[in-house]
Amino acid sequence: MSNSIENLRYPIGKFAKPESINATHQEEWIEAIARFPALLNVEVSELTKSELQWPYRPNGWTIQQVVHHCADSHMNCLMRFKLALTEEQPTIRPYEEALWAQLADTTESPVEWSLQLLEGLHKKWVFLLKKMTDEDFERTFIHPEHGNSFSLREALSMYAWHSDHHLAHVRQAKKYRGEF
Repeated sequence: MSNSIENLRYPIGKFAKPESINATHQEEWIEAIARFPALLNVEVSELTKSELQWPYRPNGWTIQQVVHHCADSHMNCLMRFKLALTEEQPTIRPYEEALWAQLADTTESPVEWSLQLLEGLHKKWVFLLKKMTDEDFERTFIHPEHGNSFSLREALSMYAWHSDHHLAHVRQAKKYRGEF
């Protein structure tokens, strides 16, 4: 693996919106979301407090920050799904994830809290995803930062990628063992 900042920042590549989505893709993405908490737990459960401070790239978040970010981000995503399922094309509220990553609950609290949160959150989210119809997945929300409308099917693909993306960050930080 090249050590270029871009490769370190996007170890599995940047998100690419799928040109077409079929039922198999959707099932794979739901499964990726279902398995993410357990995979993340395996990666971090044996790490020391010091090892949790390893960044995944120069000037990047630490493993601890990545874990807490995933809980924050995925909570927001579930709320976006619920808004889109219950309102007509709602405009979601963005948040300053880089600033959230600097808050005390992210930099100082045990990762176990976010791991527990992710476990329950993903069970609830996957349950909802499996109950959604094709029509439900076509519902949309507007992201004001992009000014674009996103279908829940597209959001599903993005968050499956997001899970794998941050899992790769944790693995990368472990590989480089605090080198950055």
